[in-house]
Formats: sequence, structure tokens, C-alpha cells
Amino acid sequence: MAFRYRLQNKMAASEIQKAKGNFDPILEAKNGSKTIDGIDYYTENSVKLGIPTWYGVDFNSSYNNIAGQKLNNSDTKGGLTQIGINVPLAKNLLYDKRRALLDQAKYAQQMTLAEQQLMTNQLLLDAENCYWEWVKQYELFLIQKQAVEVNKQRLKLIRRTFEFGERSAIDTTEAESQLLSFELQLEDARLKFVKNTQQLSLYLWTENNQAYDVIQMIVPSDKLSSSIAYVDYPALLMELKSQALQQHAAMQYYYQKKNILESERKLKQQSLLPKIDFNYNFVNKQKYQSDYFPLFQNNYQYGLKFELALFLREARADYQMTKSKILQNKLDIDFKRQELTVKIANYQSETLNYSKQIKNSEQNILNYRRLLYAEETRYESGESSLFLINARESKLLESEIKLLELRLKFLNSYNQLKWLNKNFSSNLSVD
Repeated sequence: MAFRYRLQNKMAASEIQKAKGNFDPILEAKNGSKTIDGIDYYTENSVKLGIPTWYGVDFNSSYNNIAGQKLNNSDTKGGLTQIGINVPLAKNLLYDKRRALLDQAKYAQQMTLAEQQLMTNQLLLDAENCYWEWVKQYELFLIQKQAVEVNKQRLKLIRRTFEFGERSAIDTTEAESQLLSFELQLEDARLKFVKNTQQLSLYLWTENNQAYDVIQMIVPSDKLSSSIAYVDYPALLMELKSQALQQHAAMQYYYQKKNILESERKLKQQSLLPKIDFNYNFVNKQKYQSDYFPLFQNNYQYGLKFELALFLREARADYQMTKSKILQNKLDIDFKRQELTVKIANYQSETLNYSKQIKNSEQNILNYRRLLYAEETRYESGESSLFLINARESKLLESEIKLLELRLKFLNSYNQLKWLNKNFSSNLSVD
């Protein structure tokens, strides 16, 4: 998926190259003749070169050689050289479609870069969260496995003491019920871990973009408690406070869209102007002396074209629609800015809150372990019951599972902030 996003950059670069093609010089050559009933109507050879410029002015030059017995009155027999210029005097003078397409292609490339950054970082965020979910399920499996092992030993011991007449039969039933309950939870934890392993394999690929097959059971080398997030999150919170929202890739996306719409508005505004085009061509007949100046006395051709839609309804409608799109984008920018502000504030609050809850939960687990140990001591001296031990053990197990869930929530919130922070960039560059 990340490689696929990068291909969008190449496509955007191709769009820029395509837009630049509107400014390419055009070379044209023509050769033709016409003969009917032995009469040579004409034989023509011509070469033309057109050179468009950034400012809407077009230069052209040509050489044309024509001969024959049936030429049009407007044709000049023999060789004729021509150098000319075409200048828009109103519409397309300050801005035209060629310039708009190139500008919009450049802005679109920046949009693509911002979008790629957002999608890639979201992909990496999903992968990291999936990894820590996998770690959490493995730790949960280990906790359940340990609980089963402890209760197997307890059931074995109680059965032996029952055989010696030290414990009642109901104690063996109580111990067996607790063991069966934990074994069910163990199998459920095993299934969830296997499913999460398969889910994690979605993000595992070889260097040649082939899916990685998880042939044998793999286990994580990390623990939820070993993440550097617990140490790094204060610095991350401080860094986020210093970030300028306008540098976030999501904001850059809408800013570049605004530039495209402004380019479109400038182009539509040109449609409100009359089309007045002036063209002038200096001509030189082969083997004749040329008079270069003054330009409008000899050897020239010029034209002046005026065009205007009387009601301008289409032009006015296009212009108003573009202005409405600009307003819509402005509202999108305002909403996205507020959305980012709220997201950052929420994830900051979650990270701080989960950090405190983790500390409380760790202390709570220590207390439950003390209570369980005390209950086991009282049971050995005949002052307690297996029911109370099981209740204490269940509470301890619940608190350990709760701690895993809190750690996962903390890491998810931290990762949200981390990848939000990675979306801040002052210079988006082509990969």
C-alpha cells in the first residue's frame, strides 16, 4: 500500500510534465500537389514553427513555396517567408488555460504529497497498533496459562489432602471448577492470539512485495511495559504544543486545494472579458527586396479579432460556482483545523489519564497479591476457605488483565499523537 501511494507522486509529476507540454514549440511541415487532366493546379511545400510563451503571446514563423496554374487569388506564388506574433489584448492576457493547467498541476502534486504522507502514516499507525494488540494478546495468553498451571497444582494438592482426610470433598469440586473456568479462558486467549497473529501477517511482506506466510507460531520479543512510550510521551506532548497547525499535512492538502481553486477563479474571471486578439505577420517574398519599416506600409499581414458573449451567462455562472467552491474549501479548512485541535487535545488527555491509571493499577495488583498470599496462609492454618482464595485469585487475574488493557490504550493514544506529530512538515518533497 505504501508503494502504491508513492506511485501517485509519479503520476502527479507526469501531470506537470503534461501541462508543460502546452508551452512546447510546434513544428509543422506540409507537402502537397493537385493535378487534373494534365493541369497542375498547385504544388506546395511549407514549414511552420509556433512558439507559445508564458505570458500568452505566441510567436510564429513559416516558409511557404507554392506554384501552379490554378492558384487562389490570396496565394502568393513562389517562396514566401513569414514571421509573426499573436497578442491577446483582453481575455487571456493576464492569465490563460495553459498557465492555469501548469499551476494547478504543481498544486495538485503538493496535494498528492500531503495525501500520501497522511495515508502512509495512517498505514504505519494501524500496523503499530496491530503489533501492540498482538503483544497484548500474547501476554494475556501467558497470564491465563500461568493461572491454569497454578490451579492444576492446587487441585493436585487438594486431592492429596482429601485422600488424607484433611480436606472435604467440596474443596476438590471448588478447585476443579476454578481450573475448568481458567482453562476455558486460556483456550479463548489462545484463539485470540492466533487470530491476531494472522491479522499481523497482513503487514508482513518480503522485499519483493510478496506476502509473508506465517508457517510456525511466532511470539513477540517485546512486552507492553517495555515500550519507550512511557519515557518519551512527556517530550512528545511538549513538541506537539510547539507545532503550527497550518504545517500539518491535512491542512496543507486543503491549502493546495485552495490554490487550485484560486487558479480556477482567475481563469474563469478571464471569461468575463471580451476576446480581443491582435496578430501581425511580416512577410518577405523570395528574390524581392524587403522593406522592414514602417511595419504597416508594405510586406505585412495583420488581423484584429473581437468576440464577446452579450449576456455572459455561462461565464458568470462558472465564476460564481468557483467562488462557492472556494468558500466550501474555506469551511473545510476551518473544520479540519478545529478537528485537529480537538484530536490532539483528546489524545493528550487520554495519554496522561492512562498513564495515571497504569500506576494505580500496578499498585492495585500488588495489593491483590498480598491479599491472595494472606488468604492462602489463612487457608493453610484452617482459618479460610478455598472459595475465598478463588475469589482473591479471580480479582488478581482481572486486575492483571485490566492493566494490559490500560497499557494497550495508553500505547494506542501515544501512537495517535506520535503519528499526528509526524504529519507536521514544513517542506513536502517528492519521493
